[in-house]
This record gives sequence, structure tokens and C-alpha cells, in this order.
Amino acid sequence: MGEVTKGGPLNRREVVRRLLAERQDLLVVTGLGSASYDVMAAGDHDNNYYLWAAMGSAAMVGLGLAAAQPEKSVLVITGDGEMLMGFGALATIALRKPANLTIAVLDNGHFGETGMQESHAGRGISLDKVAASCGFSWTGEITDMTGVDELKAKVATRDGLKLATLKIKPENLPRVLPPRDGAYIKNRFRAALGYQPI
Repeated sequence: MGEVTKGGPLNRREVVRRLLAERQDLLVVTGLGSASYDVMAAGDHDNNYYLWAAMGSAAMVGLGLAAAQPEKSVLVITGDGEMLMGFGALATIALRKPANLTIAVLDNGHFGETGMQESHAGRGISLDKVAASCGFSWTGEITDMTGVDELKAKVATRDGLKLATLKIKPENLPRVLPPRDGAYIKNRFRAALGYQPI
């Protein structure tokens, strides 16, 4: 695989802030742990669906939401460890091809929530290349803020299934905890979409 890059130069909080700036009606699903903290640090929003205790499920929740809301852009923000847990989801999502779904993988090459152990991505597994081999319409590895801005523009187009690996610094930043009450998060999200609580 050549020289392995563990993480990259990007600041995770800056990346997420940039992706969510002026977001309008963008629907956001977060992976566990740091991805949720990063989205919360960028500003809580009724259209944020924070996942708790659902390791590996963020991409599949994004698929379901994209299928149910085809007129809205759906952005999954997750980490490399969480995405690796849901590795097979990439094949299922690629077969469905929701044109309004983008998966942004914050790749620091480590399992940040459990002690910064080196992840598979840190050993050379390129999630964007896996997604490309599955048939995603667009994939890429992003290492600078120009690339982040280009990804943000792509999210809004709803012209094909996308996945980007964003190479971030392997660091543990202070936690900014979003709401942890699952029923509250679900009902707030449903209300933002115009549905009654269940």
C-alpha cells in the first residue's frame, strides 16, 4: 500500500464548522463520539440527528433518511472507526444510490473514543477507495480547506452518491456534548420535518 498516512493536517472542528456554515435545511446524521461533539460544537440544530449507542450505523441511518427525504440533502458526518464498523453498509448504499446522500468521514487513523489506538484507516485502508469500488458516484480524499469548500458545494447538488475521507489531525479535543435523550432528539428532528412525535 505504500507509505501509510495516519490522519492528516486538517482541524476536525474547523472542517465541520465549514461544512455546516449557512446550512439552511441540510439534514445531518452524526456518527458516535467525536463526530457528534464536532457537529454540536458547530452549533446545535433541529436538523441534527445525533446517534448514541449505535456504533457502525450512521451511514445506514443516512441511507434511510435520504430515501425518505429525497428533496433534501443528507450529510452523514462520522469517523473512520465508526465507518469501519459499518463497512458493509457502503455496498448496500451504493446499490441504492441515493443522489442526495453524502458521507463525510473524519479520518484521523485512530479509534479516538477508546484510547487513540491505530485504526485500519491508519494502517492504509482508504475508505474513499472502498466506496469508489462499490460504485459511489463521487469519492475523494481531502487534505485542505479548499477541498472542504468543494465538498460543501457538492453536498447541496443532490446529483449523486458521494463519500469523502477528510484527513484530520489525530487529537482528542474537549467534548461538546449534544442532547443525549434519544426520544427528544427523534421528536425534535421529526418536528423539524413537519411530523408529529411518536
